[in-house]
Amino acid sequence: MKRLIPLTLLAATIAGCATSPTGRSQLMIVSPDSAIVESQKAYASTVTELDSNQQLITDPAWVKRISTITGRLITEAIKQHPDTADWKWSVAIIDDPDTLNAWCMAGGRMAIYSGIVTQLDLTDDEIAQIMGHEISHALANHTAERMSRAVITNAGLTAAAVFTDSNGMALTGTALAAKVALELPNSRTAESEADEIGIELAIRAGYRPEAAVSLWQKMEQAGGGGTPEFLSTHPSPANRAKTLRKLGEKMQGLNPQQQKSAVYPVDIVTSAAEVNGA
Repeated sequence: MKRLIPLTLLAATIAGCATSPTGRSQLMIVSPDSAIVESQKAYASTVTELDSNQQLITDPAWVKRISTITGRLITEAIKQHPDTADWKWSVAIIDDPDTLNAWCMAGGRMAIYSGIVTQLDLTDDEIAQIMGHEISHALANHTAERMSRAVITNAGLTAAAVFTDSNGMALTGTALAAKVALELPNSRTAESEADEIGIELAIRAGYRPEAAVSLWQKMEQAGGGGTPEFLSTHPSPANRAKTLRKLGEKMQGLNPQQQKSAVYPVDIVTSAAEVNGA
């Protein structure tokens, strides 16, 4: 199997050891910079498909709500991680009332599905907890970690002939890994890390920490006889709500008056042209 992995791929992506914002040691084959570059390609492919299916929401009320909440979180993310000021922060609001999901790729490329907002009747504070959690995955370089797993577990595939996605875009090596990584679940460690970083972002941005608990209670109730897509890619241990409650109580002093942060001018993606070639 090792012989199947191109030396050029390894030379271009090996990053060695890194440290997450919580101090966790990370061993990554794919570097954070490579993850950002290839995530842009995967994001462009995804947005192109959404645009062709007319699933990108442009309604002013949706745009204002999501851009305001996310913009406040990004303001705090940049304060804590100044290097992310160069990221192309963007959000695609996806018209899909049946899907309960949201995600953020390396470099700040995000998406939130209408279903998670409408089905759960989310408050602004709860949306902030979702987007703060997803932004935290990017801040902690979890995309690069998932891409590394994809490269390792699919070494034979990535070394084989060119693959083509549903939009006709050729994908090989780390580009294929980025596409695959979008569908891979984060590890339990990564999820706990994103919970901790995300609730801190939300608190600093002026949102109620209790919303992290009510959000996950709603998610679990929504499962019913099945599992919402959001939970299928975000494994939730039984003590998650208890842990989040403790984290919220511990961090509430960071912004006791719940003063709202300034709104960073995040881009709301309304067409594929906005991300292709960006």
